[in-house]
Amino acid sequence: MEDRITIDPKVMHGKPVIRGTRVTVARLVGALAGGQSPEEVRREYQVTDEDLRAALAFAADLVDSEEFHVLGKPDGDTTDAIPG
Repeated sequence: MEDRITIDPKVMHGKPVIRGTRVTVARLVGALAGGQSPEEVRREYQVTDEDLRAALAFAADLVDSEEFHVLGKPDGDTTDAIPG
């Protein structure tokens, strides 16, 4: 993954991007989450399957390393605040 994802404060304000591009990991993951097929994303952003896999792996690692806290409902009840 390190060979495909870079973070440079001079490129896209330091957001993780596909090496050699200005395409952010967030843009690729968001496009997939929004319903675009991998083929559509590859074509639109001119990235490879390996780039997409690296972006998804980066996002998965980031989520896995984060610490999560239960969010309260508007009434203050924290029961079942986070689905799953």
